[in-house]
Amino acid sequence: MQGKIIKGIAGFYYVDVAGSGVYECKAKGIFRKEKIKPLVGDNVEIEVLDEAEKTGNIMEILPRKNELIRPASANVDQALVVFAVTKPAPHFYLLDRFLVMMEIQEIPVILCFNKEDIGEEEEMEKLREIYEGCGYPCLFISARKERNIDEVRKLLQGKTTVIAGPSGVGKSSLINRLQPEANMETGAVSRKIERGRHTTRHAELFPIDGESYIMDTPGFSSLHLPEIEKEELKYYFPEFAPYEGKCRFQGCDHIHEPDCAVKAAVEEGKIHPVRYGDYQDMYQELKDRRRY
Repeated sequence: MQGKIIKGIAGFYYVDVAGSGVYECKAKGIFRKEKIKPLVGDNVEIEVLDEAEKTGNIMEILPRKNELIRPASANVDQALVVFAVTKPAPHFYLLDRFLVMMEIQEIPVILCFNKEDIGEEEEMEKLREIYEGCGYPCLFISARKERNIDEVRKLLQGKTTVIAGPSGVGKSSLINRLQPEANMETGAVSRKIERGRHTTRHAELFPIDGESYIMDTPGFSSLHLPEIEKEELKYYFPEFAPYEGKCRFQGCDHIHEPDCAVKAAVEEGKIHPVRYGDYQDMYQELKDRRRY
């Protein structure tokens, strides 16, 4: 029997088998011996031990399409990155770090800005300009007022989507709208600091229908940049691609070099200064990391 791991807790893995339900499984000792850990999102082969009790063993992990380190998960088709339009206002550096992480892992991203019912049109226009300008689709929704939820649902059809974003932006409310059975604990944003409590404690897949899954992830407020060289960073900003090879110096890092096509594009308004500023900061962070 084949199914998908939707949850893993304390050595037990919950495997969703289409048409048969969810089985509580243990992983065979061979995985431990080979240091292979089953991940949420893994497609697996199971043997059923007790049909009535819905228990079984994981016999084989099928080949993974990809693997995310944080949250530890596999076979993700796309990421839905959720920030709020306002309250709290988007933290661009955090958002851009997340986009770099997804670019490194070659996972397509859809940006979803919640709380559009209380956001100003001007704020939304700025977000469109920054992120649609470099090729990321942007959706503006209100989980509270149920606006544009069907648009989100369409984009999730037939895919396994990881939903990520900082605390307090309405991720859990959105998941509850998409899949009421998820019945997630929604944490109120503390008015004093406008930051949410961490309400999600582990990665878990929720089936929306037979072929669509959403995975919630623990709220993050700081993301370590992956172990890449500072010279590689430019390849993970898709809007730089048209200018590669057009700078005076081969291997230009687009930081201090003269006659740099990327810096010229920033000055001409073809690359957004917010994105370029975040690129500079990340570059410096990677440079400092190597120093120590």
